[in-house]
Amino acid sequence: MISTELQSKHLCVATDQMEYTTYTFPLDNASHSSSVPPLCPTSATLFFLPSVYTLLFLTALPGNVLSLWVFLRCISATSPIHIYLSHLSISNLMLSLTAPFLAAYYARGSVWTQSGVLCQLVLHGVTPVLHINIYISIMILMWVALSRFAALIQHTHASRPSGCATLLPRGFFDCLKRTSFASRVCAAVWAVAVGGIVPVTVYYSVNEAVSGEAAAKGGCAEVCYNPAVEIGGIWSATVAVPVITLFFVFYLLVLLSYMMVLRHIQRSRRSTSVPTSQCLLGRVFRNIAVIQIVLSVCLLPYHIFKPIFIYLAHYQHQLKYSPGPNICNHCHPLSTFVELKNCLLLLAALRGSTDPLMYFLLDKTFRLQTIRLLRCKQNNPESRRETQMCSVTGSGNQKAAQLVAGNVATATAGLSQGSVL
Repeated sequence: MISTELQSKHLCVATDQMEYTTYTFPLDNASHSSSVPPLCPTSATLFFLPSVYTLLFLTALPGNVLSLWVFLRCISATSPIHIYLSHLSISNLMLSLTAPFLAAYYARGSVWTQSGVLCQLVLHGVTPVLHINIYISIMILMWVALSRFAALIQHTHASRPSGCATLLPRGFFDCLKRTSFASRVCAAVWAVAVGGIVPVTVYYSVNEAVSGEAAAKGGCAEVCYNPAVEIGGIWSATVAVPVITLFFVFYLLVLLSYMMVLRHIQRSRRSTSVPTSQCLLGRVFRNIAVIQIVLSVCLLPYHIFKPIFIYLAHYQHQLKYSPGPNICNHCHPLSTFVELKNCLLLLAALRGSTDPLMYFLLDKTFRLQTIRLLRCKQNNPESRRETQMCSVTGSGNQKAAQLVAGNVATATAGLSQGSVL
């Protein structure tokens, strides 16, 4: 009787051991890759992501080409903001060129072999370009926000001057108004982004992602969309943590700058009763609110979720799955989290498509120049004279508003006419 009970207990233990296998992270070498089940893409990966990336390409490419043309050829008065936005358009343009490759990867990555040309192109080319331009955009937006903050804070017409103007040296505010300084800042931004991200992505694609090829030795198909590619290794995850921290630093600087501008605008609206000034201040208030909302919706979710994903993938050591007789017939326990990460990355990439739309909707000068360009009147001499007269008239109206409304209108007219950002 005792022997029978012992045999029954041993059978239950053996059954439990067969039913669940502990999946331990991280898996940084190919020797363990054969024990990793494949990812199981759903319709979100196979249909939703390719469709939205295709839409991103169709909207972001012409939108950013048009924006770049307007900034470089149609707006005669070059300011630091136009330099920042020109580089932002170039960055968005490069990001849009990765969209068709990402659409193809998510649609066919579970069929492509990892050693194939298309998969290697995504790993070695598309991945670094995508991440470089996401972080270039937030760094440029930070300098745009600082420039706008400096322009408004130095022309105060409120009941009392802002204390922020005394916290930073006056030379810093003067530098922010120089186009040469803006050009140097943009060059430094590109150098920092490329120099910081390329080594990490090269190490990831050469050393970490290739472990997915070894999974084929365990009997699973050698596909491009695999855990090694989507999850990466511990080294790239460790480097991602300070990068995400820097993102939040840049984001908070943008948020703080615009909050100080909005606070300054509210004080200015209480101190002036001139209708022109009130209109300009209200327009700037609306533009800043829209820009901050779009920035938060696009970039925050991915950077909030990414540390959670890193923890689950590399530091949560007790994940269980049911392997059954053949591990390749079962799904990786992080398949759902991988798809969520990719959807949030798509949301971050959508900023490349929203920027030209915000320029058009929120900036009157950009909208007028774009409409003239789309009507194909640029080659008509009369249209050129009309454009120049409109620019002179707009400048004269702005000066008149400044004479009537004082320094507040001077600062906010630059905010509303020069750029929505």
